[in-house]
Amino acid sequence: MNHQRAVFLDRDGVINRAIIKSGKPYPPATLDEVEIIEDVPAALAILKDLGFLLIGATNQPDVARGTTTKEFVETVNAILVKELPLLDIKVCYHDDTGGCYCRKPLPGLLLQAAKEHNIDLTKSIMIGDRWKDIDAGKNAGCQTIWINRVYSEKSPTPDFTTTSLLEAANWIKERQ
Repeated sequence: MNHQRAVFLDRDGVINRAIIKSGKPYPPATLDEVEIIEDVPAALAILKDLGFLLIGATNQPDVARGTTTKEFVETVNAILVKELPLLDIKVCYHDDTGGCYCRKPLPGLLLQAAKEHNIDLTKSIMIGDRWKDIDAGKNAGCQTIWINRVYSEKSPTPDFTTTSLLEAANWIKERQ
């Protein structure tokens, strides 16, 4: 059976605008705060035209912490899937203390998607705005692209660094 290629995308800070507080990114807390970043539709169109499956992969620990609900996260995801050509959004609802295999930087979300959608991870790419995204991609055997949003946290070592998803999509296109 022929395996698919995928681009995995972190949600907050890559697909939709993250809410920045004290130099750290947070997910939107209300539907009014959900804003798709300007270049995302054009970038995803390029990647889809190249034949990639487009799959979100997001940590949402605020559910485990009790500061948001699983229903709210699923509502935000449904909006993004409706507005964009995303096949799926995989979610880890656990906190760092949960010890789960799906929480990035571990590769569980990507491995789950690969199994469900017949994806060859060695021909796939993880795009994220935080070191945990990049490490998850590496741990799954993917190429990695870091969108540097200049957060107050450690920097990863990806295969490519950029400041926009559109530039990332064009970098991928140049290498096809």
